[in-house]
Amino acid sequence: MGPEEKLNTTFVRPARFYLSGFANIPHVKYYYVFLCFVYILTVLGNDFLMLVIYLVEALHTPKYMIVFNLALADLCGSTALIPKLLDSFLFNRRYIVYEACLSYMFFVILFGSLQSWTLVTMAFDRFIAICFPLRYHSIVTKQVIGVMLMFSWAFITGLLTCLVKLIDRLSFCGSLVVKSFFCDHPTVYRLACNYNSTDSIVAFICVIALAFIPLILIALTYVCISVALKRIASGEERLKAFKTCSYHLILVAIFFLPVICHNIISLSSNVDPNARIINNSLTLKMSALLNPIVYALMTEEVLNSIKKLIKRKKINKATKK
Repeated sequence: MGPEEKLNTTFVRPARFYLSGFANIPHVKYYYVFLCFVYILTVLGNDFLMLVIYLVEALHTPKYMIVFNLALADLCGSTALIPKLLDSFLFNRRYIVYEACLSYMFFVILFGSLQSWTLVTMAFDRFIAICFPLRYHSIVTKQVIGVMLMFSWAFITGLLTCLVKLIDRLSFCGSLVVKSFFCDHPTVYRLACNYNSTDSIVAFICVIALAFIPLILIALTYVCISVALKRIASGEERLKAFKTCSYHLILVAIFFLPVICHNIISLSSNVDPNARIINNSLTLKMSALLNPIVYALMTEEVLNSIKKLIKRKKINKATKK
């Protein structure tokens, strides 16, 4: 039996992987402390935004169902990634059990993908609001948005289950060092000895379905919105209509620009591992930090709701006295 035939008939599942993190960078712990600081702000910001939406009845609308879902995905994504990262690198526990590695991969990608598809749902909301304003309340209902969000969760969960199951079928007979700060799919995938075209095709489909199709759908939506805005005679009305989309466009830019860079970098095996890790960590975490800031500090509806809550709290304190 030749060595290639032997390789195909031998299945090796490792007990654990080793997360290498950054290589030969002095004072790297400061970067992990920075990510810890980002995580704390992300938790506080998204928890606060979700609490405001929950407490203020005026925000119990389809639009803010989407915002709530985005905040939840941001919060869960950060929690899936950062605590384990800090445990691994600040406390030097870099070995990770095989099954835990696959779970780590699944949940980090799941919540990142949910962010992209939630932005698609937001684009749908803006599209109907501008292109069909008279029919907005009959089309964009809580039931419709609920179905769209549930479909996103189910679709992404199913796709990623297939992706992780294929990883579980691979044999790891060489290096077990994952050159990343978490079990990133491309880095784990490249460690396998027997990956084939099926694995590559499914991985490619996931990248397209979870990153590029949402971006294409959002782009098409804004093409339609631009056409609709040109038909508005008044420049003031056009500006007012565009302003309602500005917050969504900021969120799209914050999320998708780093994601595109990350996926381009992931396709190349010649990129320095440290550059890959920095890009990946900022891609996964900065949008989760900035999203609640954009909505809490820049959206008039949320700002007014926060003021109402503060005023209500002051009145309640006064009545108790």
